[in-house]
Amino acid sequence: MRTEPPSTQDRLPDRDRTPPDATAQPLAGLMVLDLSRMLSGPYLTMVLADLGADVVKVEPPFGDMIRDQGPYAPEDEVRAYGGYFQSVNRTKRGIVVDLTRPQGAEVIRRLAAGADVLVENYRPGVMERAGLAYETLAALNPRLVYTALRGFGDPRTGASPLQHWPSFDIVAQAMGGLLGITGPAGGPPVKAGPGLGDILPGLFGAVGTLAALHERESTGQGRFVDVGMYDAVVAACERIVYQHAYTGAVPGPEGNAHPMLCPYGVFPARDGHVALAAAPADHHWRLLCEAMGRPELGTDERYATNERRCARQTEVIGIVGEWTGRHTRAELTALLGGKVPYGPVNTADALFEDAHLKARGMLRQVEQPGLDRPVTVAAGPIRYGGGTPRAPHRAPLLGEHTDDVLRLAGYTDAEIAALREAGAIAGPTGAAPQG
Repeated sequence: MRTEPPSTQDRLPDRDRTPPDATAQPLAGLMVLDLSRMLSGPYLTMVLADLGADVVKVEPPFGDMIRDQGPYAPEDEVRAYGGYFQSVNRTKRGIVVDLTRPQGAEVIRRLAAGADVLVENYRPGVMERAGLAYETLAALNPRLVYTALRGFGDPRTGASPLQHWPSFDIVAQAMGGLLGITGPAGGPPVKAGPGLGDILPGLFGAVGTLAALHERESTGQGRFVDVGMYDAVVAACERIVYQHAYTGAVPGPEGNAHPMLCPYGVFPARDGHVALAAAPADHHWRLLCEAMGRPELGTDERYATNERRCARQTEVIGIVGEWTGRHTRAELTALLGGKVPYGPVNTADALFEDAHLKARGMLRQVEQPGLDRPVTVAAGPIRYGGGTPRAPHRAPLLGEHTDDVLRLAGYTDAEIAALREAGAIAGPTGAAPQG
């Protein structure tokens, strides 16, 4: 049975929760209360913000731990926050609430009563000790979707013997199997460059949150959504699970080759490296052979199928690598681009000059407090027909929007002053906005 949504006085007004540039954004009007820190939770809420949600980032008085982790521009003397914080907290509003104080916890309860989503990534028990358990908040707001990201999941969805272990990206990558298959073939495990142990649970968490919001449209009820970092990495490393289940094999570091596809990987060029995948589609192998000036290899029975090429993987990789190594990346792009799955191995500086990324608006400029020039961050990749991606704005200063958000939730100026006097809230602090 569908229930009625909270009355308008219990929720932040839509006209104030929807930024002017959020027209045609699918999550416009959605309020997200973000109590997360570091990378996994902020990445989740960043995805929602990119899609139009009004994300209110809640920080303790000392701020999110990544605020001061840099990097900083050399001329930035203010150092309100570095690139790490800017990248995953852009397009959010920021407030400071001290959850260790009863008055601070009451502020969160009041905000949650009018929110659509709450996201946190504390260890199990932290929110309960603050009087902010899911059950407590759901009683105040049955429509609330409460999403928790934890290292090893939440006991509500499946108790784990590791439930109270702390976890970071490297731990999730290691335990989930990613490190075990990354690195030079036969060599030691190697961490993936990006923080996939955080980013993957953030993405799965975003999917789970959106699914719960969709369900709420028909039931009127929110849900508790739980994603474990360990679980998310295992899900992403699905190949090693079925490989072991079907064959008993224990996959190890694979280098740049693929155990079941050939040629598929990274190959040398005169001025760097390129990636190409002339498998499993055998016609791509034939096209590659034509580009190499050796069309006879495309029909040679020894290499005609992916299965046969995999059986001769060292030989095939040697043939392709010897050819690619005689050409520059630009030459290889001219020979292979648009014909076989191919691309140069880009470094960060190359991304800034890339025509595709410019056309797709994937690198966006935002203000940086303390600088008289903008900085660049990676944009969200989701695009919708008939709309324009939400233009990102800079990350919030510590407590920048505390007063504004509390006023929208119904607090009077006197109440806000009393909360500040009690140390339950803070802000705004930091540098004045640029421009």
